[in-house]
Amino acid sequence: MGIESATISASLARFVATLDYDSIPRALREKARLHLLDSVGVALASSRFEFAERAYAGLRRFGDGGYQAIGMHGKLALRDAILMNGILVHGIEFDDTSSVGRIHPSATCVPCALGIGASAHASGKALLAAYVGGMECAIRIGAAGRGGFSPAGFNATGVVGGFGAVMVAGKLLGLDPQQLASAQGIVYSTASGSRESVASDAWTKRFDPAWSAVGGVTAVMLAAEGYQGPRTPYEGKFGFYRVYLRHEVAKDDLGSITRGLGEQWRFESLSLKALPSCYFNHPLINATIDIVTRHDLAPSAIRGIRISLPQAGFNTVCEPRALKLAPHDISSAQFSAYYNVACAALRRRLTLEDLQPAALNDPEVLALARAVTYAEDTASSFPRHYTGAVEIETVDGRRLSAREDINKGSSEAPLTHAEVEHKFMQNALPVLSPSRAEALRDALLGIDRVADVSGIVLH
Repeated sequence: MGIESATISASLARFVATLDYDSIPRALREKARLHLLDSVGVALASSRFEFAERAYAGLRRFGDGGYQAIGMHGKLALRDAILMNGILVHGIEFDDTSSVGRIHPSATCVPCALGIGASAHASGKALLAAYVGGMECAIRIGAAGRGGFSPAGFNATGVVGGFGAVMVAGKLLGLDPQQLASAQGIVYSTASGSRESVASDAWTKRFDPAWSAVGGVTAVMLAAEGYQGPRTPYEGKFGFYRVYLRHEVAKDDLGSITRGLGEQWRFESLSLKALPSCYFNHPLINATIDIVTRHDLAPSAIRGIRISLPQAGFNTVCEPRALKLAPHDISSAQFSAYYNVACAALRRRLTLEDLQPAALNDPEVLALARAVTYAEDTASSFPRHYTGAVEIETVDGRRLSAREDINKGSSEAPLTHAEVEHKFMQNALPVLSPSRAEALRDALLGIDRVADVSGIVLH
């Protein structure tokens, strides 16, 4: 990985600095508006939960400010608002996902776009161009790691997200390519986020992408004043992929970060979630609902459930088994394959209401969860798709099975425009009045016609 005259950071910086709204394909601009809408809706739904209240109270200790936290009354300082909004967008595991990049890019890029966009009094077109540019870079940077960040113990969204945040914030503030290249080097020093939260039921998985957004904004402000960062944060001797991966990154992987920029869009493959749970659980939930609905199975008719999923998901939703069998809050429930499958078998659904404290203590669900075992899905196409299979053994000896090979919400089975709007309204209505929810929906879907995004009300 020798240093080349045309560094990766310089190539990404030129791409983002010169990206124009009108040069982005029309279909991609439409997709960007839907992902922005979806992210704000998820943040609104998150604002109802205890972790959000405690995070907001903690950030208020730094004092008030002039920037909106989604769904919250009162305002925070710019960086604190971006941090809070990142926690909210990623708060209930319902935000968009890149299976290619193995990250949740909007959890970092949307808070930056909204916060810096408001600060700069940017137009909606400028916000969308910055958002698409940052998302494209983040997905590509994540993809070059080939899924290696998680096995090394890192939260991929946390360690990758700052690079996308730099591009969003830098574009909105008008940094030139040299400043944007330097900002990437600066934000590299902030790359952080571990997977220990999944193993120990902590709340910090929500914090990781939010902190990377703060790191990105901070790096941009420093670079704008001439503060210098290393120009080879990716391919250097002590670069990102040498430090954060256990495997040696291949030259072709590094080349893929910049190959086809502006012509081939990784943003196109970004998925929107139809269920509020870790994506590894989605095919298992859907396959379980298919079986119990098709055969009209009562819970009492079920002797055991065997699930199959990609090996990459074992340590995320299956282990440690004792911990996953007794989820005590929304986060631990979303990362328990046992709870998700048992809930799907018993209630034939998985909604946010099924993740509330009262629902988590349902003895029938917990008993059925103990009847779930897991194995590797050897037919999986992961990471291209999140796949899974379920086999239910009945008390009368039947073995009933189903599988899902293309996850709902992926680019090959996308949510429709109407489904995204419906999801937004379902997430928003517990927090906003119908008229406020509709007004916010319309403002976000028509953001390319907004002259100053600071006027969009997010609560």
